[in-house]
Amino acid sequence: MAAERLGTPALGVMTEAFVDAAQAMAGALGDGAYGFAVIDHPVSSAADDALRHRAETVLSHLLRELDLA
Repeated sequence: MAAERLGTPALGVMTEAFVDAAQAMAGALGDGAYGFAVIDHPVSSAADDALRHRAETVLSHLLRELDLA
């Protein structure tokens, strides 16, 4: 959100386990309606192919948000 306020396009990606925390943080920062993409949890212990699948799954959403799709 800070980058966006400075004019730099930015997108949030959150794992499903932290959606509530991300929404609370967005609200605390003044944008309770801030949207972000949600991917499967966990990330840190996921294998490369699982991470690749998560990235491919969310990519179209992110491109639409940036008006690149």
